[in-house]
Amino acid sequence: MSGEYAIINLGDLSRPATVLIEKISDAVGGVFRPFQIVRVAKAEAEAERIHADSQIQISDLQRRAFYRWLDEETRKQRNIEGITGQALPQLNDKSQPEKLQDDWIVHFFDKCRLVSDSQMQQLWARVLAGEANVPGSYSKRTIDFLSSLDKADAELFIGLLTFGWSIGFTIPLIYNTVDPIYAKHRIYFGDLCHLQSIGLIQFNQVTGYLRQGLPQKCTVFYYGRPLEIEFKGEADNKMEIGQVLLSKIGEQLAPICGSQQDPEFYTYVVSKWTQLGYIKESKTDQGPGDGAPTT
Repeated sequence: MSGEYAIINLGDLSRPATVLIEKISDAVGGVFRPFQIVRVAKAEAEAERIHADSQIQISDLQRRAFYRWLDEETRKQRNIEGITGQALPQLNDKSQPEKLQDDWIVHFFDKCRLVSDSQMQQLWARVLAGEANVPGSYSKRTIDFLSSLDKADAELFIGLLTFGWSIGFTIPLIYNTVDPIYAKHRIYFGDLCHLQSIGLIQFNQVTGYLRQGLPQKCTVFYYGRPLEIEFKGEADNKMEIGQVLLSKIGEQLAPICGSQQDPEFYTYVVSKWTQLGYIKESKTDQGPGDGAPTT
């Protein structure tokens, strides 16, 4: 992403996008305002003047330090603008960027300004847009965690969310790590241990987890695809949901991680739940779904 957003015409944007840019500029020092370009140009001119002025002695070390600083600040600016530019199209009509807290914005950009990888920038952009759409969606703790998340761990988490079903909240259904469907997406026992160690999931291979208090009939979703399940009891039913639960941070990141569904996994879960007596075979085909694992 180039530095075009520094001189963007706010009149060409939707109102939420315009408000978001103004809010960011107010919070972090006018990073999108044209005078930033003037400031950098003046700094460069001053460096040349110092270099040319024989009466002022400046060492090569000082000169190199200045140009290093200028190069670093340019990269940070490019990253900030790249992330914000990708967030703007994701704002919805009900977005409320004016309600963003200044300290949250400052914290966000302090953490993301070093992110130059395009895929990781997309993730940061989704967080910024999500917070603008629904202020309070992402805690500072989640921002701190995201700043420490490397690309390999992010890709591993995205792979895990292929198995995410919405059963009141998003649950990655991991029933048996040796089943071929999990190996297909390169999710193994060691990967789940790692995701637990960095704080994205809870992993219990011994006893697994139960979803309790379910009514006799309810509808769950796999990437927007509905499936009706039916228990024998009239109320307070329990459902085996496998060995993994998302942590609080994992729950916040799941809707925006960019994971994709796998129709084979839908079939796998239907077969599993049919064996457990949660659904009837006549109710297994309810049309394709799309979107994220949450509803």
